[in-house]
Amino acid sequence: MDTQSSTLTEKTGDKTVFAKEGEIPMLVTQNDLPAENRKKLVEVLNQSLADLKDLQTQLKQAHWNVKGQGFIALHELFDEINGEVIGHIDTIAERAVQLGGIALGTARVVASRSQLPEYPLNISESADHVDALSHAIAVAAKAMRQNIAKTGDLGDADTEDIFTEVSRGLDKNLWFVEAHKAPRRA
Repeated sequence: MDTQSSTLTEKTGDKTVFAKEGEIPMLVTQNDLPAENRKKLVEVLNQSLADLKDLQTQLKQAHWNVKGQGFIALHELFDEINGEVIGHIDTIAERAVQLGGIALGTARVVASRSQLPEYPLNISESADHVDALSHAIAVAAKAMRQNIAKTGDLGDADTEDIFTEVSRGLDKNLWFVEAHKAPRRA
């Protein structure tokens, strides 16, 4: 066992295992936020990372498979939003690491942790993709708004600001996607 990281990991053959299954290891940092708050912040950030990586794959699924009315506009819009979401993903993952955590963003982790609805794989019509992505973006945006409050309560204005930026971007992109639906009154 490595004495510097003995509280975090243990080498077992060729495999490194976390000290406790499911526990997010925290690394030493001189960041002045309390360690317990940083740990909770990293949990929130990793949940958001899973949600946004799932959203990003849903955007690519729609981008690749959209057909019908407005094809080129939607094809390009979905790809543009995908690029923005990738930027948010990177910012969130890096913030988790800045706080002494480990960004958990593998496909398997994302699949097991995402709170987004499963994307329908049997659709191709543009209207169906617009509906599915509108719902997924709305769910992700709601989670980001909830995270603004959570991170504020934990005393981290920087992470709170990140979630505000992500929420604002998702709301803008929800508007862009929903603009491809027929308008209806509330």
